[in-house]
Amino acid sequence: MALWLVLIIVAVVLVVLGIAVTAAKVLLWIGIALLVISLVGWVVVRSRSRT
Repeated sequence: MALWLVLIIVAVVLVVLGIAVTAAKVLLWIGIALLVISLVGWVVVRSRSRT
């Protein structure tokens, strides 16, 4: 499984946990950060493979 896909899955889980547990706002921000990082990585890998 690709690293970016694993990061997206982990990010979505952390975002869901962060929303479900209002005391865990840190999880929400970590999830959002991981999601952004993994999406950027996915775009970079995709753009490299097209050339």
